[in-house]
Amino acid sequence: MKVLSQPVNVLDNSNHIKPCKSTSRNFTTIPVVDFLDPDAKTKIVEACKEFGFFKVINHGVSLEIMAKLESEAVKFFNLPQPDKEKSGPPNPFGYGNKKIGPNGDVGWLEYLLFGAWPEIGKGNAQVILPGISEILWSLVNDYVSAMRNMMCEVLEMITDGLKIGPKDVLSRLIKDEKSDSCFRVNHYPPCPELQSLSGRILIGFGEHTDPQILSVIRSNNTSGLQICLKDGTWVSVPPEHSSFFFNVGDSLQVITNGRFTSVKHRVLAHRLKSRVSMVYFGGPPLSEKITALSSLMEDGEKKLYEEFTWSEYKKLAYKSRLGENRLGLFEKSYNRTHIPKAV
Repeated sequence: MKVLSQPVNVLDNSNHIKPCKSTSRNFTTIPVVDFLDPDAKTKIVEACKEFGFFKVINHGVSLEIMAKLESEAVKFFNLPQPDKEKSGPPNPFGYGNKKIGPNGDVGWLEYLLFGAWPEIGKGNAQVILPGISEILWSLVNDYVSAMRNMMCEVLEMITDGLKIGPKDVLSRLIKDEKSDSCFRVNHYPPCPELQSLSGRILIGFGEHTDPQILSVIRSNNTSGLQICLKDGTWVSVPPEHSSFFFNVGDSLQVITNGRFTSVKHRVLAHRLKSRVSMVYFGGPPLSEKITALSSLMEDGEKKLYEEFTWSEYKKLAYKSRLGENRLGLFEKSYNRTHIPKAV
């Protein structure tokens, strides 16, 4: 499935070009969670603690829905640029091209960003996001509904694996009608000029952590996604179009009092192939207070982070650059004196 690209001289846009630091190593030990495995909840918890990242297979999401949405997204990105611009600029939702947020971050991509709270599917496509087709809007809503259900299933497995309750203590944040979730479809055009950038890489989307609770990614079979391991090494995640990849977000790191770590990740451009990815970001209601769960805290354990509302943290995220450590502003001043036991 081919996406046409706009010819751009990347050598004139050095913001995208970074020195190469061993980006060829594949992540061969990626945690794989099979939803049919009775021990899936334990593997999810272990993966969230060690990597903040895992792959899900046998998830039950229709491959047809995934393929149809990708096909319609490709049709949109193949439109003439003036037609795509009718759906932008993002404010915060809509079509974006190269520019990521209001603070100077750029990437080798174009994207569509949608609101994804439960009730939005009842709205009219042309009112919510002018310029997109009713078919694309319908497919987005079907896909978002499937992602929401899968994410809630994962969050309930996490509460079970952590041996805390009630069962919906985390999933309720996503199921809530005021859940502040969003959905983004990314297109990373190929960049043939990469061959001349010896020893350098082209950033499709810069390194960052996601501020929400969880995010779930699905892409076509073009590589590009990388995550940063605890030792600072960047590793490439082999693409798999029929599977999903989950990222732990900053909010879940706070909720688990540091037991889970939000994963730093980025996307690199490909020399020959387009990459199309779809990301559902599970966010809580704006008024939700984000703090460590009391049911998870051990006797004598101190909270690592000051309490904040999702609205406060979201505003901070939009005001900061991609790679900034936003959680650092909320860290408690004392050092951690009690390490929770492994569950």
